[in-house]
Amino acid sequence: MILEGKILGNRYEIIEKVGNGGMATVYKAEDKVLKRNVAVKVLKDEFTTDEEFIKRFEIEAQSAARLTHPNIVSIYDVGSEDNLYYIVMELIRGKTLKEIIVEERGPLPWKWSVNVAIQIASALEMAHKNNIIHRDIKPHNIIITEDGIAKVTDFGIAKAVSNSTITAFGTTIGSVHYFSPEHARGGFTDAKSDLYSLGVVMYEMVTGRVPFDADTPVSVALKHMQEEPEEPIELNPNLPSAVNRIIMKALKKDTTLRYQSATDMLADLRQALKNPNGDFVDDRDYDATAKTQKINTDLYGDVAEDDNKKRGETDNKFIAFIKSHKVLSAFIGLILLFAISLGGTLAFLNITNPAEVELPDVVGMSKEEAQKTVEDLKLVFEVSSEEYNKDVPEGYVISQDPTYIADYNVKEGSTVKVVISKGQEKTTVPKVVGMTKEEAVDALEEANLKADIVEETSRTVEEGYVISQEVEADSEAYAGDTIKIHVSTGTGIKQVTVQNVVGQTEANAKSTLEGQGLKVNVNYVEATSNDGKVTAQSVSAGTTVDEGTTVTLTVNKVAEDKKASVTINVKSITGGYEENSEGAEGTTVVKNVKIELRVDDSTVYTDSGVDKNTTNKTTEISGKGSVRLTLVITDTNGGNWTRTQTINLDNTSTVSFS
Repeated sequence: MILEGKILGNRYEIIEKVGNGGMATVYKAEDKVLKRNVAVKVLKDEFTTDEEFIKRFEIEAQSAARLTHPNIVSIYDVGSEDNLYYIVMELIRGKTLKEIIVEERGPLPWKWSVNVAIQIASALEMAHKNNIIHRDIKPHNIIITEDGIAKVTDFGIAKAVSNSTITAFGTTIGSVHYFSPEHARGGFTDAKSDLYSLGVVMYEMVTGRVPFDADTPVSVALKHMQEEPEEPIELNPNLPSAVNRIIMKALKKDTTLRYQSATDMLADLRQALKNPNGDFVDDRDYDATAKTQKINTDLYGDVAEDDNKKRGETDNKFIAFIKSHKVLSAFIGLILLFAISLGGTLAFLNITNPAEVELPDVVGMSKEEAQKTVEDLKLVFEVSSEEYNKDVPEGYVISQDPTYIADYNVKEGSTVKVVISKGQEKTTVPKVVGMTKEEAVDALEEANLKADIVEETSRTVEEGYVISQEVEADSEAYAGDTIKIHVSTGTGIKQVTVQNVVGQTEANAKSTLEGQGLKVNVNYVEATSNDGKVTAQSVSAGTTVDEGTTVTLTVNKVAEDKKASVTINVKSITGGYEENSEGAEGTTVVKNVKIELRVDDSTVYTDSGVDKNTTNKTTEISGKGSVRLTLVITDTNGGNWTRTQTINLDNTSTVSFS
């Protein structure tokens, strides 16, 4: 149907088609009332024939419309017209996360991936607090805006699909790569199921691939239920350990071992950005029996429920799917496998099965006990291999194939393969101190040990060589243990060649050496010339030293002349004279004198004709440090007065003679 130009609800004018998904086609439209562009998601025809689905779709979409969060695509309206069912949503400009992953063709940067995961987890936190479970978290439903913001879409639609007759076996089978084990099984799903799917999305972002893949969707679903994923750090060695542990915790099959809430997962994601290799992720396992019971509850629902009723409901869904889609003979075989994995009956195909028995759980049993248990049920017991295992005693079962799942039936005569423990293999730790890093790793691997390399600086051990090992050489260890070794990265200190700064000014010399990353100390010496010039340096030019080394400079310091004011009380020294006095017979009264002032042996001031009655004759002297002042006053009658004193010009500014 061509919708371009059509107006839905007398309000939304369809402009163009912008996307096509498994359940709906997305159009760009104009909201004629609010004068803005919106996205209109129109359900495909095959969904509009199921009244139960339509009812659930409307309820769930209206519920999701209540969610307001920066990382959730806002739902503005839900409506129907002429057998068209549509959702009006926020129009986002950007790409889906799946498109970005495909374009990258490899791992995305881990910090970018963690930031995206934080935004998705934040959206899930809001939804879960409002009792809304997404049930279809996958990169296709996450849009990265042009500003780098992650937006989660399709809240509520997945629940409507999973609760209708069009189940995960049909349209949403494309999402199976992101299904939680309980979702793949058709069991009870909750908030922890969304967190498992987020773990798968993170796995794909940091490795460029999903944790489980196979030729058929059914095989993928079985892997989610039965197999452990390869750790992402094995595929991307640059992935920090904390991020790896967060992903693996989210992918736990036992829901009690997963993150219990989006809030808990958010806390670890945010911590990973600050401490990417920190040991803060609680990914411990617990009691195996309790874990098995919890897995059964998650996969099958409350054990008190009527199993036949649940299986009958599952069969009805299969029948409805087959009838409505006219499945080809080749695909029926695929569904048979899936039906068996779900514990469903094959009666609806009118096929008579041979006798079946419930698959026993023999993990943890002794070999003899396991063999008797298997053979008593008319099954074939086979030891596929024997392996060393430090956690399982010698002669006991480590694992079985098929993996035990409660209420899982197999035909009589089927083979149960087991791996038997050879006990704890021990080995001798080799001495690797003094080896190169590569030699040390090879030596440890040859001894069936793993190397954990810690790099650190050393002033005594050459770069690339082992400084120490944390487990003593020749001691006993278990095979597979990790031995931490410390490898030198060199001194870690930059080496610099000292430049020649003798003859430069103090300022230039300091600038030169500090520019090389050296520290400078200055030692001043008194001098009579070359004031402020460097005359020596403690580290010779051309010497190679560590960055940060201190170089002491010897700098000339010429003392400055200091001045002092000298006051002479001539009257007090000479006795002065009276205006009306007369001299002895034949003489006259001498009223004037000559003043001479010497600093050390140099005359610095003279004055003739000074009135003897002068009380405040001043002059100024200059010099350095301690000096001797000599004052000589004479007159023409042979009078002579001498005064001497020693002063320090560094701390004296006035001198008086009287």
